[in-house]
Amino acid sequence: MITTRLLEPGDAAVLAELVTRNRDFLAPWEPVRPDTYFSYDGQAEVISEALGRYEDGTQIPRVILDESSAVVGRINLNNIVRGPFQSASVGYWLAEQAGGRGLATAAVAEVISVGFDEEGLHRLEAGTVPENIRSQAVLQRNGFVQFGYAPRYLSIAGRWQDHLLFQKLHAD
Repeated sequence: MITTRLLEPGDAAVLAELVTRNRDFLAPWEPVRPDTYFSYDGQAEVISEALGRYEDGTQIPRVILDESSAVVGRINLNNIVRGPFQSASVGYWLAEQAGGRGLATAAVAEVISVGFDEEGLHRLEAGTVPENIRSQAVLQRNGFVQFGYAPRYLSIAGRWQDHLLFQKLHAD
């Protein structure tokens, strides 16, 4: 079953509805967002910027789909760096009502394939706040291993928070 596809401009309405409905659920794991982020126009802008980075080759923005092919989240390969590094970071979120069904695990598996098999990357990285046990389990089920601990790594939920850093290397 396909659980991701490339982000499209037509996804703005459903993503605006999802981020609005899941605002409190996602808040502990996300940067503080302006109110405009939760609107149709805000999501249209997010999509436009992401597709611009896709055209530049620095991001692969995708949506996560459920069993009925409805959009239930986002997953990206971010900060793609070529040359000797051949690396990207993985970021994702899933709507609360879509959790517990293996969709995040399947979506991460798909972007691993995109990153390694289609894009020729060598390394994928992801970070989570230490309390995000569910996201860590998704990464570990997909073969990511913890390689570091970064104090005050990102501003999440309005404050600089420590992160556990995970990576997966392409099997040459």
